[in-house]
Amino acid sequence: MNIIFMGTPDFAVASLDALIQSGCTIVGVVAAADKPAGRGQKLGESAVKKYAIQKGLKVLQPNKLKDPNFLAELKSLNADLQVVVAFRMLPEVVWSMPPKGTINLHASLLPQYRGAAPINWAIINGEKESGVSTFFLKHEIDTGDILFSQRTLIPDTYTAGDLHDELMRVGAKLLVETVQAIEKGNYQEIPQSAVLLVDHLKHAPKIFKEDCEINWNHPVQTIYNRIRGLSPSPTGFTKLDGKTLKLFRVDIDPIQPKIQPGKFISDGKTELKFACTDGFISIKELQLEGKKRMGIEEFLRGVRLQ
Repeated sequence: MNIIFMGTPDFAVASLDALIQSGCTIVGVVAAADKPAGRGQKLGESAVKKYAIQKGLKVLQPNKLKDPNFLAELKSLNADLQVVVAFRMLPEVVWSMPPKGTINLHASLLPQYRGAAPINWAIINGEKESGVSTFFLKHEIDTGDILFSQRTLIPDTYTAGDLHDELMRVGAKLLVETVQAIEKGNYQEIPQSAVLLVDHLKHAPKIFKEDCEINWNHPVQTIYNRIRGLSPSPTGFTKLDGKTLKLFRVDIDPIQPKIQPGKFISDGKTELKFACTDGFISIKELQLEGKKRMGIEEFLRGVRLQ
């Protein structure tokens, strides 16, 4: 089959690489347009574009997916199948173009955690397992019939970054299996309504800055899950002596606090912990506004806490 691949970040690169390594014919790659980044606002290329160029693949970067010139070029590639991983919402004129349709890899066990941030929300909500799903695109986002899925456990210490890397690996393998099954015609489509085993759906909407500020007036387990679910990006934060303090890795100290939630105690050497309603969050890796990311001991050597 001739395949067009659409994706943007590192998560998608693993899938594109797996398809190429398995012998798939990639006739084109659709990547996000270059965007200004950093202090110099220089145009930055997406991870998928960089990889595609290294492999000598044809790259398309439309600003608008309904642009007639882009649609004509896409059609000229004569793809049998389109594969989408961590890209953007496609109009029907794009996803309905190939004769074998367009499939998507999603980082959750659908129908749970439809949306932009399934990895973050799975950990924020304290889930014990997650997974990946492949499905055919249809009108409503992340609602298409499921082709294949693969479960994976979430250890209690995992951050969103840890789960991202695990699902990136598992997802790339599942995507290759899905493409091979479609090529052989050996697959079955399962409506998402047929696998819904709970009374309500959990969603995974985009995370905004206001979702990242830690509210210490919650149980310690709830806060622990939120911090690791936002690490390393977009990162949970609090205030320390009037400055923003990003939190990357933390532990739970179950001792009942005798200070108000949000207040902290420190020995000035190896320990900094914030009070919650029923315990402490002990900080292990952090970044103070204007400083680099560092471990707690290095941080405490260089700061005088009020």
